[in-house]
Amino acid sequence: MIGRPGKSFPLSKAQLEKVVQQYPTPFYLYDEAGIRQNARAIRQAFSCFPVFKEHYAVKALPNPFMLKILAEEGFGADCSSLPELLLAEMAGIRGEEVMFTSNETPAQEYQTALNMGAIINLDDFTHIAFLEQKARIPELISCRYNPGPLKAGNAIIGNPEEAKYGFTREQILKAFPLLRDKGARRFALHTMVASNELNPAYHIETARILFELAVELQVKTGIRLEFVNLGGGVGIPYKPEQEPLNYAYLAEGIRKAYDAIILPAGLDPLGIHTEWARVVSGPYGWLVARAIHGKHIYREYIGLDGCMADLMRPGLYGAYHHITIAGKEDAPATETYDVVGSLCENNDKFAVQRKLPKIEVGESTGDLVVIHDVGAHGRAMGFNYNGKLRCGELLLRPDGSITLIRRKETIEDYFATLPSSILKPKT
Repeated sequence: MIGRPGKSFPLSKAQLEKVVQQYPTPFYLYDEAGIRQNARAIRQAFSCFPVFKEHYAVKALPNPFMLKILAEEGFGADCSSLPELLLAEMAGIRGEEVMFTSNETPAQEYQTALNMGAIINLDDFTHIAFLEQKARIPELISCRYNPGPLKAGNAIIGNPEEAKYGFTREQILKAFPLLRDKGARRFALHTMVASNELNPAYHIETARILFELAVELQVKTGIRLEFVNLGGGVGIPYKPEQEPLNYAYLAEGIRKAYDAIILPAGLDPLGIHTEWARVVSGPYGWLVARAIHGKHIYREYIGLDGCMADLMRPGLYGAYHHITIAGKEDAPATETYDVVGSLCENNDKFAVQRKLPKIEVGESTGDLVVIHDVGAHGRAMGFNYNGKLRCGELLLRPDGSITLIRRKETIEDYFATLPSSILKPKT
């Protein structure tokens, strides 16, 4: 764990206004220095293991600029689709640095992953035959385990027994010998049973379950795992009163389970892999929008120039994202607002009945509203409903400069997939 970013923002109001002159709102801003420092803290905490590898989940922030930064910090990539594989390749992440964890996977995507040398993480027993028929069984193969009733899910991801992902325990014990018979020589085990979970005990118990299954596999099949992948699901403190996960405490707890289970079984060294994303970049991203309208009916509303198409988590999940007003961080929260966007959906709300300082509105003079903790599963989940155009992404470099790493979408982008004939004006 590093010094918590809290709910601070790395730019002053004057600095932010200068950025807005060049890059009009709304936009995402990411802090490179914070992400790098955080990545190093993660690697340091898990250096207590003989082998540790973090595969950043590309789905959380699918931008090659960010992936390159993380690759420089020793991270690999976790991919779940063909475009994500290509993004990893753009960032120079190749071979076994890449975990390909997908489900209901088309043959082309398996073939591309194999051609890249990525680690295939099978999601279903039937995919063994599918992979063999459509591509080949690689030397190194991983399987995704669904512990079912052995592990309770959390509120976000649901109970494992109701999840569409992974092999049952019985299927795992059959799958690895079958894969060995078909040519596999190196083996790994993966699971993912939570999302945004801040309780370290939950993740330690997940590791214990995988360690116990690794021992059972060795005893019953003679197969020794090369590594286990604990998946993602580590949470961040979206609310100011929450505490961040202590990386060192978590790693120490997993190490104790390792020493109690893996060492006596003679399975040391066993690699520890993860596919974290939210905790890596989430606290170091902000959505900046301008307050352009105020509405005074049964409630007080503040309308932003961004909307749910830019950040869907609050509207989709009711997720909390902290909001501050540039230059009014220490001002008293005297007003109660619903902070909304312009989408034709009543759940297009960034905050509901939120206590905030008085907000001034205006298309060019309104207050700048900063929405926190959007550095993962933010811009990536954007969409074009209502013809909305997704905002761009900026990177705050360690030297204080700003780099555009994704431009805003344009009207031309929105129409780009239509046949050219329909776009020609009628004569």
